[in-house]
Amino acid sequence: MRGADGYNEVLFTTIRLEEFVPANHPLRPIRTWLNQALTNMDARFSAMYEADVKGGRPSIAPEKLMRAMLLQVLYSIRSERLLVEQISYNLLFRWFVGLAIEDPVWNHSVFSKNRDRLMTFDAVTELFNTTVEMAASKGLLSGEHFSVDGTLIQAWASHKNVRRKDGSDDDRPPDNWHGEKRSNASHVSVTDPDSKLYRKSSVAPAQWSYLGHVLTDNRHGLVVNVRASTADGYAERDVAATMLADVCKPDARVTVGADKNYDTRGFVSACRKMRVTPHVARNTRRSGGSAIDGRTTRHHGYALSQRRRKCIEQCFGWGKTIGPIRQVMVRGLAKVDQLLTLTMAAYNLTRLRSLVALRPELT
Repeated sequence: MRGADGYNEVLFTTIRLEEFVPANHPLRPIRTWLNQALTNMDARFSAMYEADVKGGRPSIAPEKLMRAMLLQVLYSIRSERLLVEQISYNLLFRWFVGLAIEDPVWNHSVFSKNRDRLMTFDAVTELFNTTVEMAASKGLLSGEHFSVDGTLIQAWASHKNVRRKDGSDDDRPPDNWHGEKRSNASHVSVTDPDSKLYRKSSVAPAQWSYLGHVLTDNRHGLVVNVRASTADGYAERDVAATMLADVCKPDARVTVGADKNYDTRGFVSACRKMRVTPHVARNTRRSGGSAIDGRTTRHHGYALSQRRRKCIEQCFGWGKTIGPIRQVMVRGLAKVDQLLTLTMAAYNLTRLRSLVALRPELT
């Protein structure tokens, strides 16, 4: 018998939002771990709103904002407007953020107003550090063998909005720069002054860019440190040395794998002073030869580090195809660093979910 094409909406329903999400949905373990991390950050959230305790309307819960920001990274949502639109009618998103079916969704401008506040109190950095602590508590980090690398992050800036630093071209149209050489020493982007002209290779065009730096643990490729910097030829090695200083141990040696770009005497010397063994790929074509000799390359650990260091490209690939760091839609070094840190926190959570699925005893 043919059924009737009718639609009768009942006034009350007994189905909970939890029941719409499948029991084996991949977001379930991520939400559980995220809630644990946000619970541990309760004191920081209280300090964020301590100045407003005297009056005013209650704010949007920072926990909900953090869940929504992470959801934007996980589902490749390109703007906050689209994110709010998705949360308004997507039951899965409402469940993850923590909104009931009848709860109204806030305006997209809430993210812009609270981004600076989250940066001031390093909320995203603490969330990332919590994901690292979770991985360590489950025995997923070696704590002794690392890999380091950097990637180019295209800034949200145009070549047309470029001006001379001395102001000599203020009376010209903004896009009339043909036939004029530009450099970081003489020109600046009006749209994003923190970005710099940088080319990935001698055959690639110069783009307004930042650099993202990541330190991963070699056991499972989880990110243990992340930073963004302005784009220049020395930033990769300088930031890598700073990140290694956070993980080096005074009573034990650790190793770090890296590509040929790190094969400089300055970086190798800085590593050895910190009791870090530099398993850097040799660049024999460099003027003066490689800074790594047979005393390092003869060991089996060197070849192992060279194989494992390639896993660091997975977090960059994930961050640029799924995440938003191929070309960031925020301006300023601080905001780029916050977005990069949030992306790597999301990457760690997805890796934890996959590793726990393979090894249920880690739950």
